[in-house]
Amino acid sequence: MILHNRINGKVLKEQIKASDLERVTLSFYKYVKLTDPQSFRDQLYQDYHNLGVLGRIYVANEGVNAQISVPKDNLDNFEGYMNMSAELNGAHLNIAVDDDGKSFFKLKIQVRKKILADGLEDESFDVTDKGTHLTAEEFNKLADDPNTVILDMRNHYETEVGHFKNAITPDVDTFRESLPIIEDMLADKKDKNLLMYCTGGIRCEKASAYYKHNGFENVFQLKGGIIEYARQVNDQELENKFIGKNFVFDERLGERISDDIISQCHQCGKPCDDHTNCKNDGCHLLFIQCEECAEKYENCCSEECVDTIHMPEEEQKKIRQGKNKGRQVFKKGRSEKLVFKK
Repeated sequence: MILHNRINGKVLKEQIKASDLERVTLSFYKYVKLTDPQSFRDQLYQDYHNLGVLGRIYVANEGVNAQISVPKDNLDNFEGYMNMSAELNGAHLNIAVDDDGKSFFKLKIQVRKKILADGLEDESFDVTDKGTHLTAEEFNKLADDPNTVILDMRNHYETEVGHFKNAITPDVDTFRESLPIIEDMLADKKDKNLLMYCTGGIRCEKASAYYKHNGFENVFQLKGGIIEYARQVNDQELENKFIGKNFVFDERLGERISDDIISQCHQCGKPCDDHTNCKNDGCHLLFIQCEECAEKYENCCSEECVDTIHMPEEEQKKIRQGKNKGRQVFKKGRSEKLVFKK
């Protein structure tokens, strides 16, 4: 069996869009010691392929980090597989709250040095000495305590469209960058309740241990992150303290948690919280664009990119030759082209 996808991505995207198969989007992570990440990766690819799983998964010596979609009629079999796996058993499955089943179009599993790019030397502190996990109800209660500092562990393009009320939202491009900046910001608040949250919980797992090691006395984290919080709020009819959208790293680019729109179109300034990637393959800038600007600029971030997409394909290839945008599409959310970017 070939252990990677060989079909053109554009073809797969069109197939997913046209498919009537119901799929469930979910995410999970687990810190677990893997002695042979490559062999684990190869077996996981075969097993997930057989289960019809699509998505993006990182495997490392320290564990697994996954954002995937599963055919709805295969969800029980998938959960059974997870429960039977010595490595994956016990991983909490974060089920998407705003899902059209079109979140992923292929299965991609990569072996990396770490499942989360945190820039930390894990040997320098006890990564298992984590913050106290809180349910949505417990989170709300502690958030109301005047001795609490609410801290968003996500990046600028995430917090721009949604965050918890009264949260500190550092203006950073990466999780790695945020850790020392936040430590400096809160240097005089080490006796406060440090209440942390992120998308699905993985960033807080490391960050909470890091901050405890660096002298913060009362560290708490939202179990399951914003995704699980939204589910518990809906199921238990709790007060929703999250305003706006939860940015997610798949084709949806966001889950609506509340009706509030707290951001604006980066091209015209109209209230909007819909992210998109510039249609120009040589750009792929991540930015917020309303429907009117999407039509005006043909899903591009600028007139320059509009001109580019109308060039012959060979000419476009020459322009982008040698340029590897990769995951930098997210960092590139900062651009002089975006007049209304905060």
